[in-house]
Amino acid sequence: MRIGVLTAGGDCPGLNAVIRSVVHRAVAGHDDEVIGFEDGFKGLLDGRFRPLDLDAVSGILARGGTILGSARLERARLREAAENCEELARSYGIDVLIPIGGEGTLTAAQMLSDAGMPVVGVPKTIDNDISSTDRTFGFDTAVGVATEAIDRLKTTAESHQRVMVVEVMGRHAGWIALESGMAGGAHGICLPERSFDVADLVKMVEERFARGKKFAVICVAEGAHPAEGSMDYKKGEIDQYGHERFAGIGNRLAVELEHRLGKEARPVILGHVQRGGTPTAYDRVLATRFGWHAVEAAHRGDFGMMTALRGTQVALVPLAEAVTELKRVPEDRMDEAESVF
Repeated sequence: MRIGVLTAGGDCPGLNAVIRSVVHRAVAGHDDEVIGFEDGFKGLLDGRFRPLDLDAVSGILARGGTILGSARLERARLREAAENCEELARSYGIDVLIPIGGEGTLTAAQMLSDAGMPVVGVPKTIDNDISSTDRTFGFDTAVGVATEAIDRLKTTAESHQRVMVVEVMGRHAGWIALESGMAGGAHGICLPERSFDVADLVKMVEERFARGKKFAVICVAEGAHPAEGSMDYKKGEIDQYGHERFAGIGNRLAVELEHRLGKEARPVILGHVQRGGTPTAYDRVLATRFGWHAVEAAHRGDFGMMTALRGTQVALVPLAEAVTELKRVPEDRMDEAESVF
């Protein structure tokens, strides 16, 4: 069997672990041939690929990012790929394509699958927002990075009697903010799933200062938004890939809090530091398991499917199920978090 593999969308700790696992299982376990397309679906369309053998993936397990490169692709070019998918598969001689990516990548994978290309997807997103899997690799690493940042910012906030607003990733699902905020003991957590009232945050900080706790740390997801009328905040535009551009809630909230409180408030935007660097042990293991099961699914002919974690077991779910809806933070998890700050 000849297997094609690519990584698309935003980079994520654990991508290299999946690539390594696919190559090891395919080459050593099934005597397959593996090729890797460079820069995601762009490489598939532009004919840019390279062979992947055991030497090519040696030493990449702990590396962040992806050795194949990643890129987003305009929807028009995705439709072009779907329209020509059978010809593309023949030209590369691949029997199956294993795309590794998030919601956008899996949507593209579904398009290719519907058009006749044999596809087995592997889910990837630090946001942990794919509904058909309990966990995605990269999330654990991102939460760890954000938690460490909150831990460190607490000491400097206390030293200077400041309010720190820590903005973490999470466009439409606030899992990183929820779990890092809880783990780091943030004094406020703002999520996309529930609008916040700035007056409540002001009251919380004032009460802390009145008790002698003259600092506060607020963890806010990039997609969090204030309740209507509670402060001025404009939504961002839609980019060429169909994603909303967010207007910088961390910066805006810090300015608003400083104005209302009369105390120093500083924004800290973690941004892409959450995506980079060495994946945690958990993410390396989950990514490795996903790669192994993707190859096994390909050999069974289970196309149009995606690997997923269900409890402690790796299962296969239809790609169509994976892109139906985002997995957002439910009310009960928000209620749990509220009880500890």
